[in-house]
Order: sequence, then structure tokens, then C-alpha cells
Amino acid sequence: MVKIHSRIKAEVIAHVTKHRQNKKPLSSVALFIIVALTAALGYVAGTYNYQIMAAIGPVFGYKAHAGEIDLSSLQKTYNQLAGHFDGALDTDLLIQGANRGLVAAAGDTYTQYFSPKEAIDFNNGLSGNIGGGIGAEVGIKNDKITIIRPLKDNPAIKAGLLSNDVIISVNDQLVAGWTVEKTVGLIRGEAGTTVKIKVQRGTETKEFVVTRAIINNPSVDASVNGTMGIITITRFDNETGDLARVAAQNFVQQGVKSIIFDLRGNGGGYVSAAVDVAGLWLDNQIIVVERTGDTVKDTLRSGSNALLAGISTVVLVDGNTASASEIVAGALQDHKAAKLVGQRTFGKGSVQLPLTLDGGAELKVTVARWYTPNGKNITKDGITPDVTADLTQVDINKDADPQMDAAKKALGL
Repeated sequence: MVKIHSRIKAEVIAHVTKHRQNKKPLSSVALFIIVALTAALGYVAGTYNYQIMAAIGPVFGYKAHAGEIDLSSLQKTYNQLAGHFDGALDTDLLIQGANRGLVAAAGDTYTQYFSPKEAIDFNNGLSGNIGGGIGAEVGIKNDKITIIRPLKDNPAIKAGLLSNDVIISVNDQLVAGWTVEKTVGLIRGEAGTTVKIKVQRGTETKEFVVTRAIINNPSVDASVNGTMGIITITRFDNETGDLARVAAQNFVQQGVKSIIFDLRGNGGGYVSAAVDVAGLWLDNQIIVVERTGDTVKDTLRSGSNALLAGISTVVLVDGNTASASEIVAGALQDHKAAKLVGQRTFGKGSVQLPLTLDGGAELKVTVARWYTPNGKNITKDGITPDVTADLTQVDINKDADPQMDAAKKALGL
């Protein structure tokens, strides 16, 4: 058998060699024609890329636009700027600025252009990855920059920083009169480096040297107090659905009879995570309907494993409860699975699609509007809670939480 295979192989090689020897080389004219055709096809594909994509896109389920816009005036503006400007011009920044202006002119608050760095920061913020820091929530209390709470299992609490510590200085720079953002910006830094923080604690002044680390800040926090469960969700990221289900399983195991679901300050996130969370209370129910114009694009329903269905629940909301968190709140309210307590929500009833652009830039574009199960789009109007309760700066200064108190009252506690 081996000999037969060897012979066949030898005959094939001989045949190919003979064929190559007899084959005439391409003439220079034929070679030129092939090269010219290849170049022409490449030019057409490059020049008419969007036209081609627009034609074949619907076949594969995606959109593309074939139209062009006259940018000659932009080129003239650049020429005048470059010719007369007294200083150096960064063309990358100019291009980013032109892109940003183009997108902003669409007139939609939520259709945005992100530079490569902004895109990274936005996506990191959505996933809770803020880089190196100390792991503490910082805010204004009694007109002073204060540690609202240190996050568990993070450097701040391990170093000894406590809630209500008033920050005096960061790395010997006094923070009086600073914004929270400026203070936090100085506290953050590369993981493994240190930051010196001086605080006022009562009548004492204390100084801490904290080693920054990659912050562990899960989107879900849950606890059980007697027969009451409290679950707080700060954003809807890729892990939120799984983390919330684990919390729900723990509630069931501990025999929880009532739940306070805190969505205050939750600016949203992934719609899929919102559907998963709402599905803890709703069994095979419509959670949200997406429409483009008058056309229904998608109807999203919950699964069939509603662990918390039937358990008395109150959802805490405020003016910063937005987007995906409004989807959850609206679905639970419409299906009468929970009462809403707090303040009118933010009112973001649109869906954005992230699109990657050249160089790592990103376009977030509004592609649809979403509607609650009862058919309401909450854009601008927000969702009105069943029980209104305010939380003022005076309350915060006193460590009081009237909204939480109202939630407990609504549960009969």
C-alpha cells in the first residue's frame, strides 16, 4: 500500500512539473490589465464603501447610510485657521472636535461622540471599573467634602477611614472650596501608589496614608434585617443580573417577608440586565417595548423563574433614577408587583446603540424609544412614585433618611 501511494504521489508531482514547464508566462499586457482591474475594484470598494454597505446591510440585519455630506466648508475653515492661528494645532483634536460638533448638531442629548479616551472612561464607568482609588463614596455634607461611606473590602475602610470623616486635605492640598469631582480626581491614581488624606473626625484631626488599589465595587449590595431584605443596585452592568439573583436566593433561604429595593441614584446601564432584575419579581411578563417611530422593534419579556414574586416590595426612586433603572421601576409598577416611593424619576425613555469609530472613538446614537408595559414613554416626564417622599440636604446632614422611613411605612413596618 505504501508503494502504491508513493507511486501516485510521484506521478502527480511529475504531472504538475510538466504542466508548469509547458505553461507560458503572462504577457506584460495581461499582467497590466489584472493589476488595473484589482486597483479599480479596490478603489470602488473604498470610495463606495457606505453605498455597498447600505445595499447589502439589510440582508444581514444591520443599517448603513449611503448619503454624503459636503464638508468643503469645513476644509476651508481649517485652511483659514491653520493659515492665521498664532500657535500649534493638534489635528487629531481638531478632527475629534469636528466629529463632536457634527453629532451634537443632531439635537439629541443622548446621541454623543466619545473620543478614544472618553470611550474608555465611559465604558469603565459603566462596568464600575474606575481604576486605582481608595474605595469610598465622597459627597457634600454640611457644606464640607465628606466620606459618605467607605466601601467594604477596599483600601479606605482597611486603612481606618469612616463614614462622616470630613476631608481636610489630600496630599497636603487643602480641599476647602473644592468640588467633589476635583477632590476625587486627586484621591484616585495608579494602583499600588499611596495618597495622604487628612480628615476631621469629631474634635480630632487624623491623617491616613492609603495605598490605592483597583476598586472592588459590585453593582449589587444586599442585606437582611429580621424578615426584611434590602437590595441596592447602583448600576446595571454585565454582572448585575447574576448578583441580584444570588441576593434573591439568599432572601428566599432566610425567609424574607418584605423587600426594600433601592434604585436611588442609579443612572442605568444595560437593558438586558434590567430585564433580568425585573424578572426576579415578574414571571414571563412584558418588561419593556422598544419602538422606532411607530414600529415595534422588540418586546422584551422576563423569564419564568421569578424568585421574589408575591413578596411585598417597595422600590425607592429619586430624580437620578434613570434609564435602565426606570425600566425596572416602570415594569414593577405597571404590573403592580411593587410600590414606588420617593421622588419623580429622571425621565430617560430612549435606547442608545454604541458604535465603534476609527482609532477607538465611539458613537452612542439613539435608535429607539422604550415604553413601559402599559405603553408609556417616560421621556422628560419620568415615573411618578405611588408615595412621594423627599430627601433634602438638611436630612443628609442629620443622617436622616425620610424616604427609607416612608418605604418601611408602606410595607407596614
